[in-house]
Amino acid sequence: MEKWRKAGERIDDLQFGRMHILQKPGAFCFGTDAVLLADFAAARVGEHVVDFGTGTGILPLLIASRAERTVFDALEIQADMAEMAARSVQMNALTERIRVHHADLRGAAELLGYECADLLVCNPPYGRAGAGLLNPEDTKALARHETACTLPEIAQSAAKVLRNGGRMCVIFPASRMLELTDCMRAQRLEPKRMRLVYARADKAPKLLLLECIKNGRPMLHMLPPLLMSEMDGSPTAEVERIYRIAR
Repeated sequence: MEKWRKAGERIDDLQFGRMHILQKPGAFCFGTDAVLLADFAAARVGEHVVDFGTGTGILPLLIASRAERTVFDALEIQADMAEMAARSVQMNALTERIRVHHADLRGAAELLGYECADLLVCNPPYGRAGAGLLNPEDTKALARHETACTLPEIAQSAAKVLRNGGRMCVIFPASRMLELTDCMRAQRLEPKRMRLVYARADKAPKLLLLECIKNGRPMLHMLPPLLMSEMDGSPTAEVERIYRIAR
């Protein structure tokens, strides 16, 4: 396994199905949001899944471990991150199911084909372009701010890649809910399921999980809130369930 690791990288045990992932301390590493999104997306057996901005490749690895015979096209604009994600795929012997592309997601349809995907997952940058201070490290800046592409561009590209009736699942700041749903609906991606994520019951929601259906009929189903912690700081039963499945 060490043969896949380069200088400055570490190998993390995902504690599920003997899967491991390469990460680089100091660069962008996956967090809780990826685990929550993999659970929410609920990929089905044999689906073709596209991941916009795969980063370390965590979403394809987590989803592949949950849904049999799923196949993935994972796009990443940063060459070093795409190369590292590809090595993680090789390390887990998943090259027949997961293809990592060093590519701009705005050209996804031209690369992969129009209306080719059953499910699209995306953990977009949370910060608006031009808002706040950018991280001096390009890797973190691209992951956290809309410097390489904007939310409308993500929605536009997703609409081209998804088949009719295909699903798009994202995790995003709750404070930008209206902006997110407006962008999705402008591209005929109809919000169908939403779940708000709370640190605790006495806090305002920080994140939202949203599923949109291409050319779906208007009707939004609000799911029960996802509480991350009990009042005493211990993880809730729902969080334990999600992480137990992830492991």
